[in-house]
Amino acid sequence: MTPESVGWTKTNLVMGKHSGRAAFRDKLRALGYGEIGDNQLNVAFKRFKDLADRKKIVYDDDIVALVDDEVVRDHERIRFVSLEVRSGSKATPHAALELEVDGELRVAEADGDGPVDATFKAIQAIFPHTATLAVFSVGAVTEGTDAQARTTVRLEEDGKMVDGQGADTCTITASARAYVHALNKLLVKRARTAPAALTA
Repeated sequence: MTPESVGWTKTNLVMGKHSGRAAFRDKLRALGYGEIGDNQLNVAFKRFKDLADRKKIVYDDDIVALVDDEVVRDHERIRFVSLEVRSGSKATPHAALELEVDGELRVAEADGDGPVDATFKAIQAIFPHTATLAVFSVGAVTEGTDAQARTTVRLEEDGKMVDGQGADTCTITASARAYVHALNKLLVKRARTAPAALTA
């Protein structure tokens, strides 16, 4: 008997830290991603293994969130590398951030009114820009205290609005990923609306 024979149209079989690359590729196909390149698969699989180390159960929605968060961004100019945050009731929120900009690793640290504010200030220090934060929201991909956070950042610059999304079990890391995603989309919009060079 198959799930389809009793009315189920998809499976939600969980994967874990012992799942291999072939099983992960099969899962991506089942989720509708089709064929993805080896480089994209390697990045997505590494994030899956990292996630599986932090979560007991990795659901389909978790995989969709991390693949959407990473694989679809293959050609972005700014890439998230790492983030370390210090915060608490007795500490000044502080973020130490690493981003890759046009292939070059850049590092910045910043204090803020909270860990998210400190992180966004560190991004501003690494990649100065005039965009303002219009919307910041946080939701959960799945249930439980180990659920991935799914964050949305909306940036506005000169009438242009872009939304970026991020996902991670750490809400602050998800926030950084969302901000970087929005910045990359803003760079694309800038390039599309830049006036064409005059020709003689």
